[in-house]
Amino acid sequence: MKATSKFEFLSQFPLFDVLSEEELNYLCECTESKIYKKYDNVYVEGDLSDTIFFLIKGVAKIGSHSNDGREVIKSILHPHAMFGELGLIGEERRLSFCEIMNEPAECLLLKVSDFKVLMNKNQQLCFNVINLVGGKLRKAEHRLESLIFKDARARIIDFLKDSVEKRGRKVGYEMLLKHSLTQQDIANITGTSRQTVTSVLNDLRKSDLIYFNRRSILIRDIQNLC
Repeated sequence: MKATSKFEFLSQFPLFDVLSEEELNYLCECTESKIYKKYDNVYVEGDLSDTIFFLIKGVAKIGSHSNDGREVIKSILHPHAMFGELGLIGEERRLSFCEIMNEPAECLLLKVSDFKVLMNKNQQLCFNVINLVGGKLRKAEHRLESLIFKDARARIIDFLKDSVEKRGRKVGYEMLLKHSLTQQDIANITGTSRQTVTSVLNDLRKSDLIYFNRRSILIRDIQNLC
């Protein structure tokens, strides 16, 4: 990625609204672009938390593994996502993994040490980082509450609603969500099983609330989806 393209890309992040042109140029000089193949690991659990990533294109997943080896997906990343930032607030080694999904991806990489140079000079940037991490923490708490208080069907429906509200597009009176997730991925996100996901999706389709195929989900009436 060229320097001008880096500048335009990074300037789209609200996190960097407080940076001067000189500071943003410094950031661009410190970043490097890297291409990943599908299913590549960007990092794995136990790696040093010394790099921050900005997803330019492609889709990635952040997750961890239980003691018995089961995968838990914490979030799905799409272009313009920033991730791996916990090194800024004390994480020394990764507690999660990041894996590219079913298409090649490109990221900008930035060393935590270079980012901290800017944080030492710009107090408002520090506040923005705190707000960013705090927002992600609140989302994690909300998800934990969902796992505790809601049943599997409700969690799957919440996932559908949240996904279509964030990334869906309106088609007449309906909402279309194009995605790259398998039913096992959805199970790993919602803390359910693949069989449960299949059962809930089929039940919603029989009720004419959704239509789905391998790469898209059409929600016919989001207000009545329950």
